[in-house]
Amino acid sequence: MRVIAGRAKHLQLKAPKGIDTRPTTDRIKETLFNMLKGELDDIRFLDLFAGSGGIGIEALSRGAREAVFVEKSREACSVIRDNLAVTHLDSQGKVFGHNVMQALKMLRDGEAFEVAFMDPPYGKGLELQVLQSQDFYSVLAEKALVIVEADLNTFLQEPDIPGFRILKEKIYKTNKHIFLEKV
Repeated sequence: MRVIAGRAKHLQLKAPKGIDTRPTTDRIKETLFNMLKGELDDIRFLDLFAGSGGIGIEALSRGAREAVFVEKSREACSVIRDNLAVTHLDSQGKVFGHNVMQALKMLRDGEAFEVAFMDPPYGKGLELQVLQSQDFYSVLAEKALVIVEADLNTFLQEPDIPGFRILKEKIYKTNKHIFLEKV
């Protein structure tokens, strides 16, 4: 696992041990960030269920001003901090070692995020829980872009996620990215 492009290009990232996190593959990450070209300049990026922090670090490397990483695993938080240090992006990253719903409450009075990414554990409905949360809605800027990484069996419908419009889905072999816009 590595940083694909930008200031930290080619630097290797660590991943937490075990099977509790699924780092996004370099190929999928590259496809995702090619789709986000031009969306990252000088923005605040929110990485929920951050795992190794690879997605938020890629956003920083490609021009995001700040990234906030939310991950409840202590080991994963340590890996994120190490990855930020290795890439020399630690001054632009903040790590919250809480579950996502607690962290959103803590973040709601701060500056808004223009782009948010979430990669929750599959099959637990956590993406819907976050999208239906008033705290999540309140941390997002007007017309914020939200990307959900989910398994192929996850289906989101606009009636279930008031305040969001589904823009598109990008389907891969084993998972997909769902792109939404805050309305």
